[in-house]
Amino acid sequence: MNLWQPTPTELWQGRDDSAESPVAKRLFQTVTVTRDFAPESHRGKIALLGFACDEGVKRNQGRPGAHQGPDALRKALANMASYGGHDLLVDLGNVHAEPELLEPAQQALHDAVLACQRAQMKTLVFGGGHETAWPHGSGVLDAFPKENVAIVNLDAHLDLRHAAEATSGTPFRQLALHCESQNRRFNYTCYGASRAANTQALWQEARERQVTVLEDLTLLDDHVGALQKDLQRVIAEHDRIYLTIDLDVLPTWEMPAVSAPAALGVPLAILLRIVMPLCQSGKLQAVDLVEFNPQYDRDGQGARTAARLAWQIVHCWHAWQHPH
Repeated sequence: MNLWQPTPTELWQGRDDSAESPVAKRLFQTVTVTRDFAPESHRGKIALLGFACDEGVKRNQGRPGAHQGPDALRKALANMASYGGHDLLVDLGNVHAEPELLEPAQQALHDAVLACQRAQMKTLVFGGGHETAWPHGSGVLDAFPKENVAIVNLDAHLDLRHAAEATSGTPFRQLALHCESQNRRFNYTCYGASRAANTQALWQEARERQVTVLEDLTLLDDHVGALQKDLQRVIAEHDRIYLTIDLDVLPTWEMPAVSAPAALGVPLAILLRIVMPLCQSGKLQAVDLVEFNPQYDRDGQGARTAARLAWQIVHCWHAWQHPH
């Protein structure tokens, strides 16, 4: 069963300012859109992959619609300005989940991520629900079996649930078990978790698995610089970093278009204080943005917010590799 599909080129369109200047370009003019899946042909670049799936959200009793997220985020990203480095972005298409068939789709995404990482590409994945993190994270772990990989989650939820089958609420417990099977340390840090959105059972699971958590209230009122100190720890102690961003970490006024909107949340300006140092560390290997649900967006507000995050990551990846 081939679950991979190329991205329709018509998704990448925007305003054409090329008559103004040779460098007046936007991402739709510099992105490479492939018709086949061939990471080896794009070694050293940034692979953009979509995971068109919300089966995990459905299983977790959330609002479906995240399967439309990857293409909606591409459209929002397309019209943003392109600088040096944005031309490294290669759109390698989407993995599509068939109804009720989550696990084959997750295996397909895992295999795609592993192939990209082995081709020395960084991976940027647009979900899909947070079930995206299991195949993306395990693909990164499997690509670097002898390295110390940090898993950093920006999220209102810990997503360490026990369940009979995989859901959008189980990915980090799955990654913990995967690490156990490989006799490697489970290095999980969650920034922005809400005490009100996670049961005592989930906090207990986090303690038992030695998860580092900085809650939303800590990030919003951080007088002691706890965030920067912990970011320094993450960067210093690990060889590679996998960053997963559940967009429901943002306040609902910035991000209405998610399965579980946050009543409080952590604003984009604070999230960028996390994203930027991780990018600049030179250790950030993979990023995903998940849970975007276009059905609940307001005038494209959520799409633009998420796309700005993605734009900043791509921009910063290149800036670190090619400093002025």
